[in-house]
Amino acid sequence: MRDYNSATGSNREALPALDVAALRADTPGCERVVHFNNAGCGLLAAPVRDTMIEHLRLEAEIGGYEASAARADGVREFYTEVAALINAGPDNIAFAGSATHAYANALASIPFEPGDVILTTRDDFVSNQIAFLSLRKRFGVRIVHAPDAPEGGVDVEAMATLMHALRPRLVSATHVPTNSGLVAPVAAIGRHCRELDLLYLVDACQSVGQFTIDVEAIGCDFLTATCRKFLRGPRGSGFLYVSDRVLREDYEPLFIDMHGARWTAPEEYTPVATAARFEEWEFPYATVLGSAAAVRYARDVGIEAVEQRTPALAARLRDRLAPIEGVRVLDKGPLLAALVTFTIEGWEPQPFKAAVDERDINSALSFREFAQYDFGDKGVDWCLRLSPHYYNTESEVDHVAAAIAELASEGRR
Repeated sequence: MRDYNSATGSNREALPALDVAALRADTPGCERVVHFNNAGCGLLAAPVRDTMIEHLRLEAEIGGYEASAARADGVREFYTEVAALINAGPDNIAFAGSATHAYANALASIPFEPGDVILTTRDDFVSNQIAFLSLRKRFGVRIVHAPDAPEGGVDVEAMATLMHALRPRLVSATHVPTNSGLVAPVAAIGRHCRELDLLYLVDACQSVGQFTIDVEAIGCDFLTATCRKFLRGPRGSGFLYVSDRVLREDYEPLFIDMHGARWTAPEEYTPVATAARFEEWEFPYATVLGSAAAVRYARDVGIEAVEQRTPALAARLRDRLAPIEGVRVLDKGPLLAALVTFTIEGWEPQPFKAAVDERDINSALSFREFAQYDFGDKGVDWCLRLSPHYYNTESEVDHVAAAIAELASEGRR
């Protein structure tokens, strides 16, 4: 078993196998599709769906404000469940409408000045890269991308050298990029950040719910994630982790409202002491409760068991795709997650995706505009992404590989 926080590897006692049949029984969507788009949205488990529907019914019966008051304990469980999931305190967690919303709020709390350096990787998520470019246009910051290692992923020692030379205002890394199966060594990067007292932001959008995440081991100041992917929560939900150091030093988002601050005098306000300063007053409470249920479900399943099964299913899929004539598997790196990306000869992207859809297999397309550096290095303009999760089966993996082989044969005609 690997340590996906440090990417150094570790040996642990084998865990009991998951009861996949029971997990599939909890997942109504399994009856309709082969869902290999968990990196987009995981299929909701029945307890998550039921929690949300129950709250919407309560809102309809007694009113929205009254329903949120009646479910206050359940709302608080969002913070305690997420905190337990990533080894943090509840006061360090903020609800967000998406990982991008959380990431933007974190960036907006940093008082950038002209000449400040943002040190990042060539694999940071597309929206993060665009945000950096926007900050460069608005504030005159400098963006530096650390080079990749020959085996794939960022060269941590080269990145550390840049940290010493540039003393960046912010270091950023994406744990698992959306466009490949790469797993970045975020804890190794974090150790260098701590040595130099550098602010460190980690995008864990694709890794939370798939791997064990420990913010203390990573050593980050901010960590952002969605709930809709491998956590199998509802769309429109995510969270931001904020370290004690950031809270002590009074970082706050660009826009802060009466939830995140107190109006203490006509010309003064005081941010609240917790990560709630990164939230807004209005909440989609059914979504918050559904997210809490999703995190609780993931923790009950057991993240350590999940991080054994889920990447193993992806590895099986890569093994079966690799020999298919006309298929090129693109994933590269010393550790790989449950995102499998490949190109196929003889097909254009949309018709190929439509042909996969017709076989009741859920997937996702990725284009060069999503990953300018990675796809440029690989010389591809698009790929198909398949992302299994723990409730998928080995037979589904083999079925998907057989379908891709059939389509590859059609493309060569």
